[in-house]
Amino acid sequence: MIKKPSKNVARLRKHLRVRKKVSGTPERPRLNVYRSLKNIYAQIIDDKSGRTLVAASSLDEALKGKLQYGGNKEAAREVGKLIAQKALDKGIESVVFDRGGYIYHGRVKELAEGAREAGLKF
Repeated sequence: MIKKPSKNVARLRKHLRVRKKVSGTPERPRLNVYRSLKNIYAQIIDDKSGRTLVAASSLDEALKGKLQYGGNKEAAREVGKLIAQKALDKGIESVVFDRGGYIYHGRVKELAEGAREAGLKF
């Protein structure tokens, strides 16, 4: 029987390949994206110290009333705006975008555009 290779394993392989080159510093941390079927998550990470500086997701209390469903493009754009707002409050203006092995399309693209709209530079 032929077994179909897992798409998540391929994504993780791509993610590791990109992570060899993309790294977050204290001056320019990494904006990481994780996408599940029902929600989308974003974190801003300083890889030098190994700390998450800011995190936001479609499950956050700030977005609970606004969103009907966390797994669509509108939710991704709102999460992008929220993470940018939290980052700017902490004094983070510029980041390195890490798509997490996903293609830059759909919800990942909407999250990035929402973050740029709110003032984050990458």
